Amino acid sequence: MQIHFWGTRGSLPSSITAGMIEKKIFSALRKARSYALDTDETIAAFVRDKLPFQVRGSFGGNTACVEIRGHKEYVLCDAGTGLRDFGAAFLKSDSREGGAAPSVFHIFISHPHWDHIQGFPFFTPAYIPGNRVHIYGGHDYLQEAFVRQQEGPSFPVPLKAMSADIVFHTLTAGELYSIAGLQVMTIRQNHPGDSYGYRFEKEGKSVVYSTDAEHKEESGTATDQFLSFFNGADLLIFDAQYRFLDAIGVKENWGHSSNLLAVEMAVKAGVKRLCMFHSEHTYDDEALEHFLDETRDYLGIYAPESLLEIYLAYDGMELAL
Repeated sequence: MQIHFWGTRGSLPSSITAGMIEKKIFSALRKARSYALDTDETIAAFVRDKLPFQVRGSFGGNTACVEIRGHKEYVLCDAGTGLRDFGAAFLKSDSREGGAAPSVFHIFISHPHWDHIQGFPFFTPAYIPGNRVHIYGGHDYLQEAFVRQQEGPSFPVPLKAMSADIVFHTLTAGELYSIAGLQVMTIRQNHPGDSYGYRFEKEGKSVVYSTDAEHKEESGTATDQFLSFFNGADLLIFDAQYRFLDAIGVKENWGHSSNLLAVEMAVKAGVKRLCMFHSEHTYDDEALEHFLDETRDYLGIYAPESLLEIYLAYDGMELAL
């Protein structure tokens, strides 16, 4: 399996501004003073090897959408604004050249808060006759939520105007499903209105998608359930929108967890790789890279012998299991 992140921000999209780009250019040129950059090759190597990610790239601004690759049919988690970019890439792919056969998409929705479904009205493959779109979730009103966001006055094109065959499926937490060649389990999570996490397994590899979930250290039984759900995962995609003090302070009970708790739960569950997700929309690239560094430092304090790999998801990031 390969994991491609199309959208990684939490709560609402976060655009990069002209001022932010100017700051990146200034930082890059200042650092370039010490290097002889007289060929395209040396410039490319300088950008790749000498500039920190916060300068040479960006964590992106799309809301949640993650693709699980390696299957005949398409599998995605959540339908935030990243879904639009996925749809655009799909239409440009080699498989579409010369008139491809209809395609099948499986979209697993954590919950119907707007940042997790707002990309669907702009999902071009859903307008193509013959395509099939299966939408899964734990909420029995999921279809109603999708219909409502495309009703007037909110949006000019109703869901029924989409020409693909769109089917909604309600999943039961704790049950095992076989979908698109994957074994899928779901778990209910602590979030306003509830959310659902997913565990996907295939050929001995496993990835857990667990966003919009608030974990409280004192809730032992619930914690044990999640540690079991995460147990031994090759990759855990974990909601770490907040720093620790925010999570236990002013933003407590807002439905999200912290980077420190992400580390602790990943270590206890024997996870191989942790990818923090649903990044705070008010943090710029510099703040997010500092957030990642702090988290890795905390692992060295909390479990110095741990081999856990820690990432912070960004739009366009790919991880192979």
